[in-house]
Amino acid sequence: MKPSLLDQIKTPHDMKSLNESDLKILAEEVREEMIEAVSITGGHLGAGLGVVELTVALHKTFNTPTDKIIWDVGHQAYPHKILTGRRDRIRTLRQPNGLSGFTKRDESEYDPFGAAHSSTSISAGLGMAVARDLDEKDHNVIAVIGDGAMSAGMAYEAMNNAGAMHSRLIVILNDNDMSIAPPVGAMSAYLARLVSGKTYLSLRETAKQLTAHLPKFMQDKARKTEEYARGFWAGGSLFEELGFYYVGPIDGHNLDHLLPIMQNVKETEKGPILLHVVTQKGKGYHPAENSADKYHGVGRFNIITGEKEKAKANAPSYTGTFAHGLTKEAEKDDKIVAVTAAMPSGTGLDTFAKTFPKRTFDVGIAEQHAVTFAAGLATQGYKPFAAIYSTFLQRAYDQIVHDVAIQKLPVRFAIDRAGLVGADGPTHAGSFDVAYLANLPGFTVMAAADEAELIHMVATAASINDGPSSFRYPRGEGVGVEMPDTGKILEIGKGRIIEEGSSVALLSFGTRLEESRKAAEILSSFGLSTTIADARFAKPLDEAMIADLTKNHEILITIEEGAVGGFGSHVAHYLSNNGLLDNGLKFRQLTLPDIFIDHNAPKVQYDLAELNAPHIVKCVMTALGKEFKVGQDLA
Repeated sequence: MKPSLLDQIKTPHDMKSLNESDLKILAEEVREEMIEAVSITGGHLGAGLGVVELTVALHKTFNTPTDKIIWDVGHQAYPHKILTGRRDRIRTLRQPNGLSGFTKRDESEYDPFGAAHSSTSISAGLGMAVARDLDEKDHNVIAVIGDGAMSAGMAYEAMNNAGAMHSRLIVILNDNDMSIAPPVGAMSAYLARLVSGKTYLSLRETAKQLTAHLPKFMQDKARKTEEYARGFWAGGSLFEELGFYYVGPIDGHNLDHLLPIMQNVKETEKGPILLHVVTQKGKGYHPAENSADKYHGVGRFNIITGEKEKAKANAPSYTGTFAHGLTKEAEKDDKIVAVTAAMPSGTGLDTFAKTFPKRTFDVGIAEQHAVTFAAGLATQGYKPFAAIYSTFLQRAYDQIVHDVAIQKLPVRFAIDRAGLVGADGPTHAGSFDVAYLANLPGFTVMAAADEAELIHMVATAASINDGPSSFRYPRGEGVGVEMPDTGKILEIGKGRIIEEGSSVALLSFGTRLEESRKAAEILSSFGLSTTIADARFAKPLDEAMIADLTKNHEILITIEEGAVGGFGSHVAHYLSNNGLLDNGLKFRQLTLPDIFIDHNAPKVQYDLAELNAPHIVKCVMTALGKEFKVGQDLA
C-alpha cells in the first residue's frame, strides 16, 4: 500500500518540498488522524479541526521552530502536534505519561510557550519579539488567537503595547464563532493578498511620506481617506487604531488563498500585522459541524456516528447539583442572578439559563470583568453568584480584593473544579482558591463534602448579605448520598461531627471526607478509635469544635484538596495562638504537595498527592511513631 503523505512528515521541514495540491491532501490526512486519535483519547476536537489548513500553511510558510508559533489556549494545537514530531504519541493525548492536551514547553521545541488559559499569546509573543530584537536576530514570531479569546482584556492590552512599540509581530485572528467578519470570498481574498503585498505597502509608505509635507488638516484627510477605503473593503479599523496593520478577512480553509497571503505577511518588514482568518469550528467532521458546541470538548466517541460514550453515573454531578440548587433558590428569590465567564455549560449555568435567561450573564473570557460586574450588581441589591472554575478565578484576584472584599459586597463565588481535575492537568487544577480567599477579611469560605452539602451551601451563600462568600466543589460525580429537596441554611462557621472516637481526630475540609471515612475503618483495625469531623468552613473556623478535638484526642489531622496556606494553615494559626499545641497534641496537615501534578486519572493524582485513605492512615501511624506501608495487606 502506498504510504500516505502524512507518513512522510516527521518534522515541518519535510513539508517544504510539497506543492499546493499535496498540501491539500496532507491537510485532509491530518484531519482524519486527529479525529481518530481524539475518538480514542477524548479531548478538544472542534477547535483543532477548524485550524488544520491554517496549521499546514503556517508550518509550510515559516521556519519552525526557529520561527515561533504561539497557540493561544492550546485547544487547537492537536494538528500542530501531529506535524511536529509527535504523531507517534498522539493517541496518548491526556493519558497518563502521554501528551498534554495543551502546548507545553518541556514537551517539544515547537511549543515555545505553554498555554491552557486563554488570551496570553499576544503578550508572550510580544515578549519574544522584543527579546529577538534585543538579540539582533530576525526570526518571526506568530501568535494565533481565537475570536473568543479576543474577548479578554489582556489581548487588547498586549495589542495596544505592541502597536505603540511598532514591534515586528504577526497576530493571526482565528475567527471561528463570533461572526465578526463580513462574508469571505474570492474578492476579499484578492484584496487581502493585494494589501499584504510589498507593492501596496511601499505605495502606502510613500503616500505617508508625501502627505507628511502637507498641512495638518490635509494630512488627517489623507489618512482618513486611506483608512476608510481599505476599511470599506476589508474591515479591521479597530485593529488599525491599536497600531496593527490589518489584512483580511480570508478563508482559513482555502490554501490557495492562505499560502500566498501568509508568504506576503512573512516577507513584510513592517509590524505589527494582524491577519484575520475565518474558519469553521469542527470543519470536515459532520457530527462536529452540526453540534451546538462543535465538539469543543469530548470524551471517547464513535467516529462513524459521532455518538459520544457516556459513562453510567452513580450519583449526580457536582456541577449539575449546583445548577439545580441555584435554580431552586432563584425560584424563591428574584434578586438572585448568575454570572459566568464563557463557561455556561462547564459551570452548569446553561441549565440555570433555561429557566432564568434574563438573570444569566455570560461575559466572555473576562474573569476580571465578571467579578467587578458581579460587584456592581451587588451594590444595587442583587445577589450575584459568580460561577467560575478555581483555576480561572485566579485571573481576577485583584478584583476580588479591591472591588469585592474591601467594599464588603455580597458576591457569591461558586468555585467549580476544586482540587485535582484529571486529564486537564496542572493548568486546570483548583489548588489555590482556599489559600487566596481565606486570607481576605470578611470572606466566608466553605467547601462541600458531598452533593447534599453543596445544596446547603448554595442556600447558605444566598442568605449571606453582609460580605463575600465562596463555596468549592470538585469535578465529576458526587458520592451518592441522599439528596434534600431544598437546601437548608447552615450556621456560619459551624462544622459537624460525623463519627465520634477517642484517640484520633480527622478534620476534613471538602470531599476528602469519604477518604477520611475509609481511613477511620482501617485505623479501627489497628485499635485506634477515630473521630471524623467535617469542617464545612475554613473561614470563619469552628474554633469551639477544633478546641474540643484537641482536648479529647491524641492526634489531630487536617485534610484538604488544596495547597499549603489554606484550611490547615488557618487551623494551625488558631491552635498556636491559643496554646493548644502546648499539651502534647500531635497535629499534622495533609494538603496538596508543593508541586504541579501532571494529567492522570484523579485517583492516581490523589495517590501522588498522598491524600487517599492509606496516606491518611500512614500520617496517623507516623505521628504515633509506628510504621505503616501504603499498599500493605490489611487482612
